[in-house]
Amino acid sequence: MVSAAAIPVAHAADTDAVPYWVSLRNSQTNMRVGPGRDYRINWIYGRVGLPLKVLREMGGWVLVEDPDGARGWMLTQFVSRKAHTAIVQGAIIEIHPNNNGSGPIMWRAEPGVIARMIGDCTGQWCKVDIDGRQGFAPVANLWGAAKP
Repeated sequence: MVSAAAIPVAHAADTDAVPYWVSLRNSQTNMRVGPGRDYRINWIYGRVGLPLKVLREMGGWVLVEDPDGARGWMLTQFVSRKAHTAIVQGAIIEIHPNNNGSGPIMWRAEPGVIARMIGDCTGQWCKVDIDGRQGFAPVANLWGAAKP
């Protein structure tokens, strides 16, 4: 008879730290239906920097959700917590020079554009960098900007 103490128990690492945001590191990353290489590939992502929400961690794998709501498992080595990004959703947004949306429109960004987040959002606005240009965008249209 095997004692209960001898049976390994799978725990989610840093359970109190999830959910959190990550972004894709590679230009080709597989999302699987389970946490292991033996599980079927559900999606193949081809966009570096795509933001994802981590919902769970288990043994070097993370359960993620993409901006469209698809969920699956990825190896932790294919995502980065350091490069915080967000993706424009909903409608074309206006980028302004001030953190309250005031000032002239500097440029516009359409849905699907990935922005690198610069610091934390203040109120309803986030400082972003899009292709080397910085300004403030409305948090409501940035998936990956607000607290997950």
